[in-house]
Amino acid sequence: MKKSRIISEFREFISRGNVIDLAVGIIVGSAFTAIVNSLVNDLLMPVLGYIIGGINFDSLRLVLRPAVEGVSEEVAVNFGSFLERAVDFLLISVVVFMLVKLMNRFRRKKEQLKEQQQAKPSEEVLLLTEIRDLLKK
Repeated sequence: MKKSRIISEFREFISRGNVIDLAVGIIVGSAFTAIVNSLVNDLLMPVLGYIIGGINFDSLRLVLRPAVEGVSEEVAVNFGSFLERAVDFLLISVVVFMLVKLMNRFRRKKEQLKEQQQAKPSEEVLLLTEIRDLLKK
């Protein structure tokens, strides 16, 4: 009995719109991230590197200690990868900001329409008011 109650509560939880919306958002977000990563790594950074002078951003790094053959590995700060990730982040942030801004605009319009509809009396109320006024005469 307790197990079936937990299962039914779980089904109710999953069937709520918010959970489904969240799952769809995560799936679409991961696909969008892959597209932005490809855009940055395959299109923007090579073009930017070409414009700047043939620089491959992925290989940009600051060598702190060179490798000594057979003794130690090279110690380096790979800031080129960081630059690519920063551009990824900026692009994703701008797109998410624009989407949120667009959604807020739609939400405001919807609220304004709802307020306007609430401000106007319904057709039934208008008809009943007319009938009342006619009966008073």
